[in-house]
Amino acid sequence: MRTDKKIISISAGDLSIEDLISIARHNVPIELSKEVEGKIIQARDLIDKFVDEQRVVYGITTGVGDNSKVRVSKAESRKLQKNLIRSHACGVGAPLDMELVKAVMVMMIKNLSSGYSGIRLETVQALVKLVNHNIVPKVPRDGSLGYLSYQAHISLVLLGEGEAYYKGELLKGDIALKRAGLKPISLYEKEGLSLINGTVDMTAIGAIAIYDAINVLKIADLASMVSFEALKGTNLAFDVRLGDVKPHPGLKSTIYNLNRLLSGSEIAEKFKNHRTQDALSIRAIPQVHGACKDALNYAKQVIEREMNSATDNPLIFVSEGDSVSSANCHGESVAMALDFLAISLSETANISERRIFRLVSSQYSELPPFLVENSGVNSGYMIPQYVAAALVSDNKLYSHPAVVDSIPTAAGQEDHVSMGTSASLKVLKVIANTQRVMGIELMCACQGLEFLRPLRSSTGIETVYNFLRSYIPKLEEDKVLYDDIKKVETLIKTEKVLDILENKIGQLVI
Repeated sequence: MRTDKKIISISAGDLSIEDLISIARHNVPIELSKEVEGKIIQARDLIDKFVDEQRVVYGITTGVGDNSKVRVSKAESRKLQKNLIRSHACGVGAPLDMELVKAVMVMMIKNLSSGYSGIRLETVQALVKLVNHNIVPKVPRDGSLGYLSYQAHISLVLLGEGEAYYKGELLKGDIALKRAGLKPISLYEKEGLSLINGTVDMTAIGAIAIYDAINVLKIADLASMVSFEALKGTNLAFDVRLGDVKPHPGLKSTIYNLNRLLSGSEIAEKFKNHRTQDALSIRAIPQVHGACKDALNYAKQVIEREMNSATDNPLIFVSEGDSVSSANCHGESVAMALDFLAISLSETANISERRIFRLVSSQYSELPPFLVENSGVNSGYMIPQYVAAALVSDNKLYSHPAVVDSIPTAAGQEDHVSMGTSASLKVLKVIANTQRVMGIELMCACQGLEFLRPLRSSTGIETVYNFLRSYIPKLEEDKVLYDDIKKVETLIKTEKVLDILENKIGQLVI
């Protein structure tokens, strides 16, 4: 995806997944709309009123978690906010990828701009400046149950603490701010709590995952049809009437994609009656890929809702003049959806590996063993199938749902947590593995086409074949293959394969 937007407004309307990608991955700057600024100011006025009245409000005039039973004076409330950031910034492990951190920052801004948090406008604007100056806090990847940790590490930099990347250099937070011409901020009542609360981390990472999963499932349809051609499949299994009598949306969209991909193919026409029916890894592509698309679309709907929800605690309702301490910061919906997405992508890789296995196995493929001449001397594509099998097996481990593994925290006050951040990180691993498996299938399937020449496939498939061959030549004899696998993986991840295809035949549907 390439955007032509010069700036993206954080407004009262919905922020899209595509907008988030534009900001986090392609560094499009952001601004707050005037309407949103007004809502932020109104909610803040109500917080100031609560403080003046010493009204009992969670996290403002009380401690947090099990400390909610402890009253906090007006004089101590601001200290509490800074203490919350410092005490909660205790993540561990390798740094989270910078585009993911940036996505979390954007979702923090969107959540805080809803007008239900009571944070000051100056504080939200400070976050906007971090995004626009491309100051990316160093955030440890591990140790979050579903909220708090990532946001705390990000917020440290607002205070001139922690660490951040700026212009390719890792700096202390205060130095990064100074080099960008910015100053640390102080936190007022409720602001520390609002900065670390909400489902923004799992939602941001989940949105990135949804975007990349759409690309993966389109590539899956493409790769499967290149394999279909190399294996002399029968396209009768893709009859549009099948979707009429089993009307799952994903099944119907997959049949549509497959027929478009095969349109005009000499190979498909020649071999349409070659077998009575193909193996299920070929014949059931509409049913399996379709189910995965249905799961993706469910997860996408959940993520889009959550992106545009108010997930702070407590929530401030300006029109009624009150606050509600609730559990909108609980990420059960997101965690469950992302676990489902991981399962669906694991299945996408699973059936792909089965096609790779058939391609390299001459007893099934009617092609030379391991897709290379003189196979006694050459191993050809024998070992890439091993790699795909290993990646698929890893995906099965990552497909264990995180959401069912809740562990009580905060002295029992938070006795059920979503584990949504774990779910979001897990699905990223599945996506990466699936992209690699797809790349291996494309490599093997294009090699299979070599043995069917001079017959030609469809316009779309031949376009992709020629594009890949500009990076990876036909395998004539054994060579080191890991670089080829990496090249195809990169072409998939950067959307170059999909762009080449869709520019030629139009967009595939999900």
